Amino acid sequence: MSEHHLLFGQFLYQKGVISRLDIFNARRYQKENNLKIGELAKKKGWITDEDIERILVIQEETREKFGEAAVNEKILQQNQVDELIREQKDTYTLFGEAIVKLGVLSTEDLMKYLKEYSRLQITEKEESGSKH
Repeated sequence: MSEHHLLFGQFLYQKGVISRLDIFNARRYQKENNLKIGELAKKKGWITDEDIERILVIQEETREKFGEAAVNEKILQQNQVDELIREQKDTYTLFGEAIVKLGVLSTEDLMKYLKEYSRLQITEKEESGSKH
């Protein structure tokens, strides 16, 4: 398996920097803290659990994004979806941030490994580009 396709957590694991449990805990932290559009809208009182369920069923059939389906069904307005997306982006916790917040790595170590990971990704892309 080429390291080019590794996610950052797997990269750190292969380097021996974090454990599989650390990866699990960071992903769980992200899942608990990175709210979905529907959850954010519900927190604001804009939609109900029934609305969310209805939109999810529609999504399965249409493959629309949650916000798009909500607007098409007239459950949310486009300006509300835009606000939810902005809020979601502003509060999103990345994997590396979760690892730092959980005390697994320091910010300095995270930055060091992110640079190394980025260099590896660039090198791999350049190498794969020159083979074609």
